[in-house]
Amino acid sequence: MIRQETADDHRDVREVHTRAFGDSERVPGLVEALRVAEAALAPMSFVATVDDQVVGHVLLSATRLDAPRRLVDVLSLSPLGVVPELQRQGIGSRLIAHALSAADSQGVPLVFLEGSPRYYGTRGFEGAGAVGFRSPSLRIPEAAFQVARLAAHEPWMTGTFVYSDVFWAFDCVGLRDPDV
Repeated sequence: MIRQETADDHRDVREVHTRAFGDSERVPGLVEALRVAEAALAPMSFVATVDDQVVGHVLLSATRLDAPRRLVDVLSLSPLGVVPELQRQGIGSRLIAHALSAADSQGVPLVFLEGSPRYYGTRGFEGAGAVGFRSPSLRIPEAAFQVARLAAHEPWMTGTFVYSDVFWAFDCVGLRDPDV
């Protein structure tokens, strides 16, 4: 079952990301900071449950597109996590579909992410550079910089994707060591 995250889920969501990413500080800290950051768009946070246990989580948070006409409020899908023992069973795919549907229903034109094109490319995302967007960091591999264009997207909405300050503060933009 996919549902909106509640405050009661925060501890379980932290555990999901700690286990999924093998890091108890950076990604869980990013989630906690994004929940409370002041932003033009409210974050959208969803959990996947199995037998009433939180086993997955996805967060959409406010970012911007520096387009030629004006700044455009858009979202970043990050992070997406599923507990290791339930990965490769479609939970992440269902979380992504739910998140994109929620963003679309709110009139958000674009959702950006950094991730595997093989995985996200079959789940509504495409290479962002190839369709007119510039990456916010040289440390993001071109193939990993992706976008989902939603119903409110208009052709003039191109330009540079800009992460919120929280992503930079937690050093969650691009690869620090591309050989890892």
